[in-house]
Amino acid sequence: MDSITSAHLGGGYCNSKTTYSRFLTREVQIGNIPMGAHHPIRIQSMTTVDTMDTLGSVEQTIKMVDAGCEYVRITAPSIKEAENLANIKNELRKRGYDVPLVADIHFTPNAAEVAARIVEKVRVNPGNYADKKKFDQIDYTDIAYQAELDRIYKKFAPLVKICKEYGTAMRIGTNHGSLSDRIMSRYGDTPEGMVESALEFIRICEDLNYYNLVVSMKSSNPQVMVQAYRLLVEKMVAENMNYPLHLGVTEAGDGEDGRIKSAVGIGTLLEDGLGDTVRVSLTEEPEKEAPVAIALVNRYAKREKQIQAVAQREILRLTNEITTKPYETKEVNAFIGGSLVPRVVVDISKKNLKDPFILTDVGYKYDAVLDKYHMGDQSVDFVYLADGLPSFTMPGNLKQLYNYGTWVKLANKTNIHPIYRLQEFVAAEHKDPVLNLVHISNDDLAGDSFSQLPLDETVVFVLETNHIHGMADQRQFFANLQEIGLDNPVIIKRSYPKEEFSGPMGDVMSPEEPISKIQLYAATDLGALLIDGLGSGIWIDSEATPTDKLSSVSFGILQATRSRISKTEYISCPSCGRTLFDLQETTQMVRSRTNHLKGLKIAIMGCIVNGPGEMADADYGYVGAGPDKITLYRSKEVVKRNVSSARALDELIEIIKSDGLWVEEGSI
Repeated sequence: MDSITSAHLGGGYCNSKTTYSRFLTREVQIGNIPMGAHHPIRIQSMTTVDTMDTLGSVEQTIKMVDAGCEYVRITAPSIKEAENLANIKNELRKRGYDVPLVADIHFTPNAAEVAARIVEKVRVNPGNYADKKKFDQIDYTDIAYQAELDRIYKKFAPLVKICKEYGTAMRIGTNHGSLSDRIMSRYGDTPEGMVESALEFIRICEDLNYYNLVVSMKSSNPQVMVQAYRLLVEKMVAENMNYPLHLGVTEAGDGEDGRIKSAVGIGTLLEDGLGDTVRVSLTEEPEKEAPVAIALVNRYAKREKQIQAVAQREILRLTNEITTKPYETKEVNAFIGGSLVPRVVVDISKKNLKDPFILTDVGYKYDAVLDKYHMGDQSVDFVYLADGLPSFTMPGNLKQLYNYGTWVKLANKTNIHPIYRLQEFVAAEHKDPVLNLVHISNDDLAGDSFSQLPLDETVVFVLETNHIHGMADQRQFFANLQEIGLDNPVIIKRSYPKEEFSGPMGDVMSPEEPISKIQLYAATDLGALLIDGLGSGIWIDSEATPTDKLSSVSFGILQATRSRISKTEYISCPSCGRTLFDLQETTQMVRSRTNHLKGLKIAIMGCIVNGPGEMADADYGYVGAGPDKITLYRSKEVVKRNVSSARALDELIEIIKSDGLWVEEGSI
């Protein structure tokens, strides 16, 4: 889809300067904290205990606030939970915590109307507040469709009037997984449908002169989420709206996968200059979410200071094109580009090149008895050795990259390819007849060396940047290549010096911090390009990060952007007071028996709120239906209802087997 212009984003998206600036929104007051406008990007998270457990909710809220959370969201599935928000609020204040509370509402307008008189903000989901979802396809006439909008107006207006009276803010939060049948029938399962679902509610608010709004467009698929937010801004600008944006990837999961998927979606939009609040949804204890969100957001506060401290540099632009188009390349000798999946490069030049077991870190397990290597779905494609020569035989399908000065001296160049500086390639007398990698930057396109570059079918660019807003610089490089008319494959390289990992991630210091930061930074910088169809390979360079982590992060980014699938994907919700089983324990249980099923997407949902919709993006679903009861899905269709939790995983595996998609572990 067409992307939004830099004018719409206040200079943040596709801007030719390194200035980072946010889409300028109206200010919204949430309790004692202002957001939007020029205020800092705020941090939100959500409790997971039963809302009727007042002390449990209070204790968990305090942990979240102490970890850096500024707003705390608490689910209110019925009037009794909505009423108990007052007890939670009072107990928090007794303990010295005057934190704004957000009531999370699905299906129950009457609970929303109670909560709006108590809390500082309510969140409603247009897909299930006044609509329904049964996956019915309905053909509406324009008159019938308008009649539905009139019905929604009457059902929604009382809440709006209460929010106006009590000064309560509202988040209109569309979820990709819970679009109503009405929206699906007219717009399909699309970002356009997500945006229109929210706009319908915004227009009602404006008709009632209520503007204390925040908007979100959440999806478990980062690409859908990014497209929806971008389209939302376009539509808001067209209708003279500028409401603050709450960013989040829903059902992101846990561990490295959850952090990478969140950063691909949230980080891409922050790079675009979008976002006023952030919630990272992890299937972990809720106090672990805020430090991850803070680490994402802090990059942009630091960036503003860096830009103010140094002279601004122009990002080279050879075209006035304001949209991002996928960069289509030719294929280079069945190695890279074209229709091939993006390749992964990892630097092993500083490893012990006398030990074949070092290749385990990049996906090649050495069997000393048989003197052979075993590779898997996450075996890297290229290793960079700089000028070091290994004393052992490399795997036959692992390509090695050497600096040109070393490569040219090698007698046996089988599976070995040179990498050049730009000027070096222009002057080189010897070139590989198969594959030549050339370091380049966007700035180089205006230099003499590039004008003299002898391009041929073997050239692959290794794109680097030293701009403060490096993602925008690299993205512009692709637009510039398209303007020139080139189609050589491009490996996107980002380098992260040790000093980037010297400070705490958020308010919490941890020995895992450098690893967590590389997951977030690289997923933002590289994922933001891959999600737009830019790049034929990635290369993450970080001295502070172990080699095996560089490899797993690289494949994780490709998985999150759906550009290269190398493992099972889990769409796992972060839990809330509605959750009907232990999500962390259940997710690990499902993962332990299915994580070898490459390419399958399995959703694990604590309750039905977004279950059926998110099933549409998953192959199979495991959804809480009641105490000790699980409903199993194939895509969005129920296969078995109310299965005992003791048997549910076995039943799910039987469904996968009956579909012919099960393989025994170790056989792939």
